[in-house]
Amino acid sequence: MRSIMKRGIAFLFWMPLVASSPPGPLAPINEAGFQKLVDSHKGKVVLFDFWATWCAPCRAELPQLVLLEDRLRSRGLEVVTISADDREHKAAAEKFIQMFRVEGPAYLKQADDDDHFINAIDPKWSGALPALFLYDKAGHKVRSFIGETDMAALERAINKLL
Repeated sequence: MRSIMKRGIAFLFWMPLVASSPPGPLAPINEAGFQKLVDSHKGKVVLFDFWATWCAPCRAELPQLVLLEDRLRSRGLEVVTISADDREHKAAAEKFIQMFRVEGPAYLKQADDDDHFINAIDPKWSGALPALFLYDKAGHKVRSFIGETDMAALERAINKLL
């Protein structure tokens, strides 16, 4: 675990030096769009990562998720990031995902009612961040990871589905 943390911290300092292209857009997503997104990823194991730029554990976790996806993409894993930042912080969120070279789809939560959005994702979820939701190839949610996540436990859960 310490080596993963060290690599994640090293990645945090290294990436700002090499990320020089302009940030890409974050597509808006609401609860109906999220369900369509889940449906469109059937056939792959998908990890939905809910994060925000103001969330310190999210900032620490994202580079580890990028590395995890790089290792497991060829076996069928896709990581989809969804920022919970406010609309007025969209540019900062876009810069953040570009800085860490997030390759998969990236979205910005745009719900009229946050509670309705959260309940549509998972009725047991309080909205706490970071939040990871793991879906199998059939499009069924099989596991939730709320708060700081043990990357080894996450990788074991993913490998069971690949």
